[in-house]
Amino acid sequence: MDNSSPILTPPSAPRDFGFFLDGAFVPAGERDVFERSSPGHGVPVSRLPRCSEADLNAAVASSRKAFDDRRWAGLPGAERAAVLLKAAELIRERAEEIAYWETLENGKPISQARAEVGGCIGMFEFAAGLARALHGDSFNNSGDGAMGIVTREPIGVVGLITPWNFPFLILCERVPYILASGCTIVAKPSEVTAVTTLMLAEVLSDAGLPDGVFNVITGSGSVIGQKLAEHMDVDMLSFTGSTAVGRSVVEASGKSNFKKLGLELGGKNPQIVFADADLDDAADGVAFGIAFNTGQCCVSGSRLLVERSVADVFAEKVAEKLRKVRVGDPLDEATQAGAITTDAQNRTILSYIAKGQEEGATLISGGGTPEISGGQYIEPTVFTNVTRDMAVASEEIFGPVLCVMPFDDMDEAIAIANDTEYGLAASVWSKNIDKALTVARRVQAGRFWVNTTLAGGPELPIGGFKASGWGREAGMHGVEEYTQLKSIHIEFGKRNHWVA
Repeated sequence: MDNSSPILTPPSAPRDFGFFLDGAFVPAGERDVFERSSPGHGVPVSRLPRCSEADLNAAVASSRKAFDDRRWAGLPGAERAAVLLKAAELIRERAEEIAYWETLENGKPISQARAEVGGCIGMFEFAAGLARALHGDSFNNSGDGAMGIVTREPIGVVGLITPWNFPFLILCERVPYILASGCTIVAKPSEVTAVTTLMLAEVLSDAGLPDGVFNVITGSGSVIGQKLAEHMDVDMLSFTGSTAVGRSVVEASGKSNFKKLGLELGGKNPQIVFADADLDDAADGVAFGIAFNTGQCCVSGSRLLVERSVADVFAEKVAEKLRKVRVGDPLDEATQAGAITTDAQNRTILSYIAKGQEEGATLISGGGTPEISGGQYIEPTVFTNVTRDMAVASEEIFGPVLCVMPFDDMDEAIAIANDTEYGLAASVWSKNIDKALTVARRVQAGRFWVNTTLAGGPELPIGGFKASGWGREAGMHGVEEYTQLKSIHIEFGKRNHWVA
C-alpha cells in the first residue's frame, strides 16, 4: 500500500438525493429533508427526503403491479440472470464512487468499503447462476395414473429494511437473491446511510431491471420501517437490525397479514481459543474480529473465551495487537478502524466501557476517544476479569469492546459460548481437528469459523439461531427463502367415478 497517496476529502457541500419510485428518482420537493453528516469528519455530506406513508404506499403499489403483471417473475431464469450479471458489471464500473459514499455516511475505512463492494459484485454474479438453477421437485411414485410436481414460486412483494453498519454489503447479500427468485422489492435503508441503496437502484435500472421491481423509500425506521412491516400488501419482510426491533417486526406481522419474515438480529459472539492454537494467528484473528468495522458488526467476536493456562498471555497478545490498530480518518487508505457511525451508538459504547469498569472488570487496553478529523472515534477496548453476569459479557454492545473470560476444558468453553440468548456466529482456534469440530457442532450459532473469523462468500447461507433471527440469506438457501412451495397432483386416464 502506498501510504503517500493523497487522502480523499468530503464534498464541499452536501449532495441532494431523492427517493426511487417506479424506475425514476423523485426529488424531495416539499417533503422534510434529513441532512446526514459524515461521522468521520463532522461535516454534512448528503440530504435525503423523509418520505411519507403515501410515498410508501405508492412504492408498494408499484412493486405489487410489477409482480402481478409478471414483468419480472414471468421471465425465464436466463433473462433474470442477464440483468443480474449486467448489474455486477455496472457495480464494478462504479465501485470507487459507491465505496466513497459508503465511507462518507458510515465512517468505515475506505479500504474496507472497497473490499465490501468487491464482495457485492460476487453476490450478483453468484445469484445470476442461481436464477437459472432454481428448481422444484417431482414424484413419479404414485402409480401409472398419477404423478406429483412441487414447484417453487416467488413469494411476491418483499419489504427490505437494512441497517447502517453495512449499508451496501447487507443490501447485496439480499437483493440479487430476492431478484433471482422473481420477487419485487420495496427497500427502506437506514436513514443515516441511504445513498448507496439509491445508487444500487440506479445500477439495476441501467442493467435492464423493469420499472417497479426495485423501489427505494427513504425515511425513519419508526415511521416508514414500521409501516412497511405492517403493510397488508407486502408478502414478506426481510429485516436486519437489533433483536429488540426484530420483536416489534414479529408483532407487526402478526397484527397485519402474517407476512413471512426473514430476520438477522443481534449477536454476542464467542471466539474460543484453546492452548494448542497458533496463538499468534489467533491473536491477530481475534483482534480483527472485534475491531473490524469498529465492532459495529452483528457477527463481531465480542466474547473472548481462552483456555486458562494461556489466558493472561493471550489477552496481552490481543491487547498489543489492538494497540497497533490504526484508528483514523476513514478516507485515509492506511486507516484500519474508522469512526463510530451514529451519535447514539457512540454514547452507547462509551456507556458500556464505563459500566464494565463499574462492574469490576479490568480495562487493560483502549477505551479512549481520540480527536481525529472532526469525527467521533473510540479506541479498541479490552476487558479482563470479566464474569458471565456482567452487562459487558451478556449484552450486545455493538462496538470495539472485547471481554476476556477463561475456561478450563472444552465442555466449559461450550457452556459459556452457549450461555446467551443469541446464536448468530462463533469461532474456534485450535490445531486439534477433533476438538475444533466438536466445538463447531455443539456451539449454537448460524455461522461458525475454524481458525479464522468473519470469512466466507456468496455460496454459504447466513443467519442465526435463537434470538439472532429466522431464515437464511445468500447461497441457494437465500433464493429459496423468498419462494413458496406449491404441490401439484396430476391424474391422467379415466377417472374412477365416486358416484355410480
